[in-house]
Amino acid sequence: MDKAKAANMPNDNIDRAIQKASGNQSGENYDEVSYEGYGPSGVAVLVHALTDNKNRTSTNVRVAFNKNGGSLGETGSVAYLFNRKGYLVLLRENLDLSEDELMLLAIDAGAEDILTSDEAFEIFTEPTDFLAVKEQLENAGLTFEAAELTMIPTIYQKIPENKQAEFEKMISLLEDDDDVQDVYTNASQD
Repeated sequence: MDKAKAANMPNDNIDRAIQKASGNQSGENYDEVSYEGYGPSGVAVLVHALTDNKNRTSTNVRVAFNKNGGSLGETGSVAYLFNRKGYLVLLRENLDLSEDELMLLAIDAGAEDILTSDEAFEIFTEPTDFLAVKEQLENAGLTFEAAELTMIPTIYQKIPENKQAEFEKMISLLEDDDDVQDVYTNASQD
């Protein structure tokens, strides 16, 4: 819920997701759907949506791809390029621990990998270990900037400068769709 609010997701979407999860659908039937495809320059795009109208969502996703140099693919066409992982972010400024102390604590809790930068630590877990690792680190007094299950690319694709605007427009259209919950890409950040 915090992630949804931080991403400025409309309250209606948040309420729908909560109602679906709790089984209180009051006559409405929501389906989880995934779409896979390629954006400009062959960037893999994975879209997860929660919808009460698959036709509407499918059309919106297809239009976002087609009008911005992309194309929808078949099921499984890009999913193999991503791994599901637990993802936790800790800001350095909020830590009272040394880097070594944090790494030992995270590894002892069951973390799979830890990436460091000047601003933050990114901790990765297996999906099945995510809650246990998160709880153990919270019990140690740590506060997360982000904590979620996510899809991490196994390989990255660079986008040429002349395709960057088209790619960003496509991602923006997808993320702005009320039914779309998550958009994952393997676009290189460099």
